[in-house]
Amino acid sequence: MQNMLTVIANALKGGAKINGAQTVSEGSRVVVSARSFADLTPQASFDIKRCDLHRLDEGPSVQTVLSREDGLRYYRTMQTMRRMELRADQLYKQKIIRGFFHLYDGQEACAVGIEAGISPMDHLITAYRAHGYTYTRGVSVKEIMAELTGRRGGVAKGKGGFMHMYAKNFYGGNGIVGAQVRFPLGAGVALACQYQGKNEVSVTLYGDGAANQGQIFESFNMAALWKLPCIFICENNKYGMGTSVERASASTDYYKKGDYIPGLRVDGMDVLSMREATRFAADYCRSGKGPILMELQTYRYHGHCMSDPGVSYRTREEIQEAGSKSDPITMLKDCMIRRNMASLEEIKDIDAEVRKEIEEAAQFATSDPEPPLEDLCKHIFYNDAPLEVRGTHPWMRLKSIS
Repeated sequence: MQNMLTVIANALKGGAKINGAQTVSEGSRVVVSARSFADLTPQASFDIKRCDLHRLDEGPSVQTVLSREDGLRYYRTMQTMRRMELRADQLYKQKIIRGFFHLYDGQEACAVGIEAGISPMDHLITAYRAHGYTYTRGVSVKEIMAELTGRRGGVAKGKGGFMHMYAKNFYGGNGIVGAQVRFPLGAGVALACQYQGKNEVSVTLYGDGAANQGQIFESFNMAALWKLPCIFICENNKYGMGTSVERASASTDYYKKGDYIPGLRVDGMDVLSMREATRFAADYCRSGKGPILMELQTYRYHGHCMSDPGVSYRTREEIQEAGSKSDPITMLKDCMIRRNMASLEEIKDIDAEVRKEIEEAAQFATSDPEPPLEDLCKHIFYNDAPLEVRGTHPWMRLKSIS
């Protein structure tokens, strides 16, 4: 396990390096210490990788404009997600976080790009690698970390754990592989959007390991039949648990698996490619054409879960190469500095702020009290009258309160 941490540290070298960062004033979001704002480029155009298309005459634009403000926000969000996951890794090894645990480091551009391409009023549901999406949907780092440690201040009051986190228009991580896609969940939310006449979409995520399940294809069929506004997204991080996609799937063109549903394959390590592809997909759904399928080519640095060292089915060199050549945080940082949209000093300041936020959240997550026993049966039902719930023996009586 220590060797795996060394590999990950080497893979992330550069994107997360913050040596020499200076302390910034409380509440400051962006600090430029060496140059004035007037010296920096407010926005710039970027060429992005062309998507592979299925049943589409044209795809997302291969050029996009990034503002300095958006770029710094994307950088901060991805860096926060990365630091949060690495700190959670440490808490797990200290046995403060227990049970199964799946980390998202390496895949940050997927979550940030998707969020940048939709509206907060749109809906999102994902599988068990859910911490990043919980953050992009508006939950604070403090609430996420406290939920991971099972504390009362967690987003689910310490009773949900790492997969069961929720927010407005976010329906959580889900532990049953592929179950979040089918009716009445991901595709069902799209049906609700259509039925209620709302110009909203359902973003329904699953991994390459779930992509060949029967329930996925049942959902494809019903969504296409009823022209539901659903963006089906396969996060292809190249391994389903410890099995490579080449060994698990007769076809690795996951964006074509919808057959009659149009699809596109996107560079999931580039936040700008992700943003433009998601905007394209959302516009397609909102136009009444029905569902669309996206395959995101991405990579996870950790193993499948904390019990998986991640190097028994892939080499350390492969992980290091992914981190050195296509790390989403490093690529965005380098692009912004190269185009004079940000200074190295303010990037370091952001890194320092993020590190401070994560440490404060970790402190809260280890000091906040656990929920008391009498809270065990609260929130079982929604908007229902209180009722008694029998405990582990007839003499233990608890109360369910909505």
